[in-house]
Amino acid sequence: MTWNRFKQHRHAYDDLGIALDISRIPFPDSFLESMEPRMQRAFAQMAALEKGAIANPSEKRMVGHYWLRAPKLAPTHELSEEISNTVASIKVFASMVHSGATAGTGGKFTHLLVIGIGGSALGPQLVSHALGLPGRDRMKVAFFDNTDPDGMDLVLAGLAPHLKQTLVVVISKSGGTVETRNGQLEAAAAFTAAGIPYAKHFVAVTGAGSKLEQLAIKEGWLTRFPMWDWVGGRTSELCAVGLLPAALQGIDIDAMLSGAAAMDALTRGTTTTENPAALLALMWYFATDGRGSRDMVVLPYKDRLLLFSRYLQQLVMESLGKEFDLDGKVVNQGIAVYGNKGSTDQHAYVQQLREGVKNFFVTFVDVLKDREGKGFEVEPGITTGDYLHGFYLGTRDALSEKDRWSITLTLPDVSPRTLGMVIALYERVVGLYASLVSINAYDQPGVEAGKKAATTVIALQLRLVAALKASPGKGFTAEALAGQVGGDPETAFKVLEHLAANGAIRCTPARPWYTSTYSI
Repeated sequence: MTWNRFKQHRHAYDDLGIALDISRIPFPDSFLESMEPRMQRAFAQMAALEKGAIANPSEKRMVGHYWLRAPKLAPTHELSEEISNTVASIKVFASMVHSGATAGTGGKFTHLLVIGIGGSALGPQLVSHALGLPGRDRMKVAFFDNTDPDGMDLVLAGLAPHLKQTLVVVISKSGGTVETRNGQLEAAAAFTAAGIPYAKHFVAVTGAGSKLEQLAIKEGWLTRFPMWDWVGGRTSELCAVGLLPAALQGIDIDAMLSGAAAMDALTRGTTTTENPAALLALMWYFATDGRGSRDMVVLPYKDRLLLFSRYLQQLVMESLGKEFDLDGKVVNQGIAVYGNKGSTDQHAYVQQLREGVKNFFVTFVDVLKDREGKGFEVEPGITTGDYLHGFYLGTRDALSEKDRWSITLTLPDVSPRTLGMVIALYERVVGLYASLVSINAYDQPGVEAGKKAATTVIALQLRLVAALKASPGKGFTAEALAGQVGGDPETAFKVLEHLAANGAIRCTPARPWYTSTYSI
């Protein structure tokens, strides 16, 4: 990798304060030109998307997360007004909470519990962790992002002394997402057990007419904010899903929206070499042979961006991990994403990245600003931030020495505006890459299949328990009980083991293990 190549393929976007270095992806000089017809088709498809084309034919939906930061681009005046009015109402509500005009049963809200899963949690978690200022945040934020009872107990234990001052935001488009519903029920039970009327503390972010909206109206929750069917969960950070928790925490949501709008304006450009989203999409295509042959390792050299790799995991893998292309051909597309942070990874998996299986490319995120205020010198003239930057540069060179490929995205700082830019950048990259490989980035049949499979397991569990209750005191092997209720014996065994471990049924161990019996 030569200085001349670096000069040619480091792209600076001075108006935004960011830079993209693709010089360490060894694409030949002819690559960009050969991909230009595909890239122009991708630009045209993206333009149609932003104008309201049906981009999700399986659900007959538009995809309009780009309108969230530029409402005037929405295809109808009504949509534009609804987007703008929602942002305004979020700011009004947050102001009323901060002032104490909207308060809980114990006075001014000081703590916030956000209940969601997937995009309804990952985006808010990324922003909260990246931009939070302990001691200066307007509210202290916690999350339920799973249906793990022990995890919820841990969060509730921290909130217990402050429950009367805790505001709860429940996020579910349909209101039927089981993990979120379970978290909502657990939280409501905790409030009730403490003698607190939870409805005076709960807020819903949901779709019009959903089960959650109906419940919030029936029970008299504090208020409701909309989720639209044209915003997917993984691209929902810049609607009420992410803006409401951020505003309540005290984060500048106008700056986030402004940064995203500025990045959108830049990445709408159809000159490929001047468009960072297009260049990233092309680098992904080259690095993975357009079929996911390499994983993407995300290494941000900034503690505040620790959750960035998790955020990208969902955005990239849920969007691009598809069995079929747009013509119905089996393609099994996708790019696996993993990562942690630098320089922590110097002591973790960088050893394998340099000397092990060569099945990846790296995305480094380099943040120029070290900290607020003066740096601390650990050696004469050398700060802790200098060392962090040195580890980034050293790791990049160490990988290049072994022909390990990398991209570097350089950011000026971690601020609301910059984070808004990064969110918008990668949303656009995913859309463009999906066009290059001819897949639908905006549906998720695999996720729906997993939900249906879980429902089947719960139904089997109910049948198993009913069969045991019908013969109290009698022991059954998992195989016998599965045969009786019409279920898979392996799944039945796993369900029965879980029930026994939690005291719901009794297990009598035997050898071999599959002859153990279960009873009530």
